[in-house]
Amino acid sequence: MMGIVIKGGHIIDPANNLDAVKDLYIDSTGFIIGIGKAPEGFEATRSIDARGQIVCPGLVDLRARLREPGLEYKATMESETRAAVAAGITTLCCPPDTWPVIDTPAMAQMIQSRAWRFGLAFVHPLGALTQGLEGKLLTDMAALEEAGCVGVSNALEPVTDTLVMRRAMEYAATFDLTVYLHAEDPWLRNSGCVHEGEVGTRLGLPGIPEAAETVAVARDLALIEQTGVRAHFCNLSSARALAMLTEAQKQGLPVTADVTAHHLHLTEHDIGYFNTQCHVRPPLRALRDRDALRAALQSGVISAICSDHQPHEPDAKLAPFAESEPGISGLETLLPLTLKLVEEKLLSLSEAIALLTIKPAEILGVECGALNVGATADICIFDPKAHWILSADKFSSRGRNSPFLGWEFTGRVTHTLVGGEVVFEPGDAS
Repeated sequence: MMGIVIKGGHIIDPANNLDAVKDLYIDSTGFIIGIGKAPEGFEATRSIDARGQIVCPGLVDLRARLREPGLEYKATMESETRAAVAAGITTLCCPPDTWPVIDTPAMAQMIQSRAWRFGLAFVHPLGALTQGLEGKLLTDMAALEEAGCVGVSNALEPVTDTLVMRRAMEYAATFDLTVYLHAEDPWLRNSGCVHEGEVGTRLGLPGIPEAAETVAVARDLALIEQTGVRAHFCNLSSARALAMLTEAQKQGLPVTADVTAHHLHLTEHDIGYFNTQCHVRPPLRALRDRDALRAALQSGVISAICSDHQPHEPDAKLAPFAESEPGISGLETLLPLTLKLVEEKLLSLSEAIALLTIKPAEILGVECGALNVGATADICIFDPKAHWILSADKFSSRGRNSPFLGWEFTGRVTHTLVGGEVVFEPGDAS
């Protein structure tokens, strides 16, 4: 029996309540076959020294735009899955707003087969809720599910017709599909680009009020209650929306939510004097909103942290703030920004890892995010004491648009395994 042994690492696997220093054994077919004790007849073809390091399940990112197909001048599937494994991420969820849109089984299958070709991170697509994301005609959700879509979403495009949204939720509920919702009222958002608050007013930038989110959340919660569909709210940003979600969960509605790593650390004040790297959607909100997001993590109302990865070419951020493209290249800061919450005593290390592994895996309904015997060996190994500074020339992603350039982080990935294969290790970093 041949395989890989990871020796002396501190294994943290929240899915199995494992938090101990043990060896981990992987067979030649890519499955975990032993923890703590070598299986009989096991012979290691490779040994990874993980002493002083954390060994955890490969990270699961609920939202990453890989820019392919359609926007290859920004990034490609190969470049971004390579960046993902450099960041310890082994499973990605791709929204349907590619070009063409993921609204047919052929597109869903193409995304998966292309990702499979590179042999890096697993990519699970979301199917479009409506054809062309136009908010008018429903897609064949059953066919999209059969083609491998883990849920349905209209991405950032609004479904303004409430009856269409009700019918879409009823259709999804029939096939037990999760609907992923971006809660934003397009009329209240209007042409806004920042939070409607003191900073936007000072800078003379058009604002997006908190009500743009809360009005949409209220409508969607009413329809979720009506239809019984399982729903997931993507990147909530306001304290009021979280209060509404908390009440809905108490009433037993099947709703979950995630938050982006950058919304847990930045506020509207980080925009400073028109820093376009802080142009995101939804916008960075007030300090009280950021604190409410952190509190929701602690209480369990929010059950996952994601990168909301949106790589851009340099020119996309060189326009005036309102005309620049929103989004952050977030894959490579997902783990270190989450570890900062541990440094700040907001979360324990096990709680933080759960928010990046088993909890998002449960939302997706995908078998990953755990290190039990028999599980696929998707593994992240990181040095929790490594100090490093984020610089543009060290990005693996093609997109280097990040407000965290120059930040000092603690905790860096040293090895990533996908299906028992080492796909990132020291020397692979750019």
